[in-house]
Amino acid sequence: MDGERLGIGTLAVWAGEDEILPHGATQVPVVHSVSFGYADVDEWAEVALGHRQGHIYSRNSNPTVDVLEEKVRVLEGADACTSFSTGMAAITASVLALTSSGSRVVSITDTYGGTSKLFLEILPRFGIEVVLCETADHHAIEREIDRGADLVYLESPTNPTLKILDIARLSASAHSHGAKVIVDNTFATPINQNPLSLGADLVIHSATKYLSGHGDALGGVVCGSRALVDEIFRFREITGASLHPESAYLIIRGMKTLQLRVARQNASAMKIARFLEDHEEVEQVFYPGLSTHPNHNIAAIQMRGFGGMVTFSVVGGFERVRTLLPRLRLAHRAANLGSVETLVGPPRTTSHVELSADQRRSLGISEGLIRYSVGIEDPEDLIADLQGALRDSGVRDRGVSLSDGSVAPNAGER
Repeated sequence: MDGERLGIGTLAVWAGEDEILPHGATQVPVVHSVSFGYADVDEWAEVALGHRQGHIYSRNSNPTVDVLEEKVRVLEGADACTSFSTGMAAITASVLALTSSGSRVVSITDTYGGTSKLFLEILPRFGIEVVLCETADHHAIEREIDRGADLVYLESPTNPTLKILDIARLSASAHSHGAKVIVDNTFATPINQNPLSLGADLVIHSATKYLSGHGDALGGVVCGSRALVDEIFRFREITGASLHPESAYLIIRGMKTLQLRVARQNASAMKIARFLEDHEEVEQVFYPGLSTHPNHNIAAIQMRGFGGMVTFSVVGGFERVRTLLPRLRLAHRAANLGSVETLVGPPRTTSHVELSADQRRSLGISEGLIRYSVGIEDPEDLIADLQGALRDSGVRDRGVSLSDGSVAPNAGER
């Protein structure tokens, strides 16, 4: 079911399921078996060597996990897909599988905090050079690719400031020098963007986020050509960060409503971004759907929707964040995103908790920044909730009221 004639919403429901529904079941079974037996030793050997389809051991492959991989493969238009226990496992395995001592990786400053840690602290220990370029400067990225690159790693939209990279342009530059391109597509989802169709070699998702959509399962996936995915699969097969079948089932279940959820979140996020842009206590709004976003034109070309993430900075810096967040009634203050419920938090406790304040500042992440993951609630209710929290979070004389009644100066990072 590669979907040449089927819509993406239909594929999100049906892809990968046509050969695994036993006994007339209408839902994918969760296969908890660790191992799979064979009466015929020759057949067992053929499967073990990969000469015929089948399963040997669930660290390597599992029938339930296969369905998830096929569903994502079809939605991303890939030749192959493999899965992982978490999104960071997918990122780490993909990068390490395609590099070795002496390799050179070109990436951007605005990646997820865990990815930044991988680039800044872990890869150099293995003799892998990493160059992080200013995200907004495509010329700088291309200059570093010209100096030599084995791998170009991109994230678009970025976490948390929602910068947009021209994937087609940078992929062409990378391929002209023989480099492979990986794109983290977590924020966009396959509903809004397909990096492989723009020239990327591999696309990664933290399946924990929008693919699952319910905040109850960890997972990661990587899609691309059969040859590249096989390399990554072999790395995962030995290092062992396999996806559990129960988690795979939960993500499969969540994906059946992926198109509906993302369409709702796209529309609601646009309304919320426009509301925030006009609010006097909001300094800046980051949302690629706004015409004021510096990368809006690129987003309008390569994305079908602008996503459910809105990031904004408030007057008063982090002291204002402290007083505002507890006043939101319709948002979990938690380190996740992409769920049916709205989630909110500052990067210092979510996406970039691993980094110091100085490191966040160097990335343009102010201490007054709030990351707001729009859920599927009525957007009017979310706007009213934000309006009330902004009103009641205690700004007086352009300072922030603290719990003891004093007023903190408005000296937060801008």
